Amino acid sequence: MNWFLYILKSKLNEKYYVGISQNPERRLKYHNSIEKGFTSRYRPWKLILKKEYSSRIEAQNIEKKLKLGKSRKVIEGFIVDNK
Repeated sequence: MNWFLYILKSKLNEKYYVGISQNPERRLKYHNSIEKGFTSRYRPWKLILKKEYSSRIEAQNIEKKLKLGKSRKVIEGFIVDNK
């Protein structure tokens, strides 16, 4: 089964969340319902982008690159380049 890198955006403000999953839609439901953690503070979330990769390692490498950048510009550039 393939892996997806997904990017969520808070409907309340300009926060982004980057993750990987085999089922991004299920993860979106999870992020919109969990009691604790980063994503619980900025609910509700909407799925902005999902990009499929053939392996978990490949998806994790892109996720790490986006998270290490800690920059809205990096994430928004990735979104524009992959829509």
